[in-house]
Amino acid sequence: MRVTKAQAEQNRARIVATASRLFRERGYDGVGVAELMAAAGFTHGGFYKHFSSKADLMAEASASGLAQTAARTESLDAAEFVEHYVSREHREGRGDGCTIAALGGDAARQPTDIKKEFAAGIESLLTALQAQAPTDTPGDADQRAVRATVINMLAHSVGAVMLSRACPDGSPLADEILDVCRREILASLAPGNSDQPTASSPEV
Repeated sequence: MRVTKAQAEQNRARIVATASRLFRERGYDGVGVAELMAAAGFTHGGFYKHFSSKADLMAEASASGLAQTAARTESLDAAEFVEHYVSREHREGRGDGCTIAALGGDAARQPTDIKKEFAAGIESLLTALQAQAPTDTPGDADQRAVRATVINMLAHSVGAVMLSRACPDGSPLADEILDVCRREILASLAPGNSDQPTASSPEV
């Protein structure tokens, strides 16, 4: 039976969604094409009707996951984002969680195409977070300071989750890392905190 164009698009989207989840759970090298296609409900041979290589799927699946994270963040302010992101629930929910925390280490070893998807996804997430941040004035200097604060917050949040996941699931240290980092990140976001980075800081 011939597959319609609409059905082919739906099938491709299903493969991408399945790959996005499995890659986040197991890493890029932790799942093969045959297993991935079976999980999506298709045969191995059908893969090359949609993608020229696994690397192509990796890039598209990463872009999809990164877009989901940015979309979920659009309605959150910085404190709400940190409360959700630096949490035991997110730590344990790799398959449905942030692609940056799940695959950032893997992406550093991947081809430029995948790194470009990560760069674009990180930029979208920063934009979503920055849009929710209050500013005193609309000037460029103020916007740069807000962006620096958001980058600092995101980097610490991602690092906290990755460090916690590196510990055994039942380890007290895994929770301690999340609790300490969440508290410190939220404190750094408090109004008037002098430790927040500025646009002119040499650390940015």
